[in-house]
Amino acid sequence: MSEQSFQDKISWDEVTEQHFQKILLEIPDLIRGIAELRVSKKAENIVRDEERNVIVEKDMVDAFFAETPGGFIPAMKKSMEELNIDYTKYGHQ
Repeated sequence: MSEQSFQDKISWDEVTEQHFQKILLEIPDLIRGIAELRVSKKAENIVRDEERNVIVEKDMVDAFFAETPGGFIPAMKKSMEELNIDYTKYGHQ
């Protein structure tokens, strides 16, 4: 299977995608587009590297922590906490 056809098959777990969209709404308009692009690409790369095709909560959390600049991390954590996402269970503090 070529890399392109494998990439085309990557999708989001439904609840995870809903959480992703809700967290994005908390990001300022000016940077929301770039945040969405960077985090979604990172999540896709995590899944592809592990030869899976569905982005789950852990992938989304790992991608947000990897791509969010330091100054925005407290707001991102607050958004996750409001959605009852326990990022600490994925090794983040």
